Amino acid sequence: MDLVKIDSVSNKKICPKCKGELRRVEGGAVTIVNGKVDMEATKPRLVCDECGVFYRELLNSGYYNTFDLPANERKQKNRVIATGDIPPQILKREADGKCPCPRCGERMDFVEAGPVQIVNGKPDFSNTMDHFKCPYCKSVFRKIVGTDFFQWSEK
Repeated sequence: MDLVKIDSVSNKKICPKCKGELRRVEGGAVTIVNGKVDMEATKPRLVCDECGVFYRELLNSGYYNTFDLPANERKQKNRVIATGDIPPQILKREADGKCPCPRCGERMDFVEAGPVQIVNGKPDFSNTMDHFKCPYCKSVFRKIVGTDFFQWSEK
């Protein structure tokens, strides 16, 4: 088991493997594993979702042990749901003007309605109504007319 030193940038801990930001997870309650008390669950840890590992500090030394993240805690990487499996749903813009993408889980941008545009001599009505656009999976969700529901759209 190797000990690693974790760097900080602007009060954010940086993963030594991928250089991504680590998220802090506070410790929980004492657990019983195989009839024995497990105190490890009470300690805070630094989690890297990209690498699928977590780091736990060794006795306030500034050095951390590396552990594999349990399978039930790993985030799905690049999991994109098929468009046919996405039912129409209500999407709400949050304070930052974004909302989670129903297809990939990343943050979508809200695009306000604009005027009709002329593209190659033809009118383009695609942006004349409010919609959400995901920069990660390139999905667009448009409002179903007369409802509060949004549905995946090809463009």
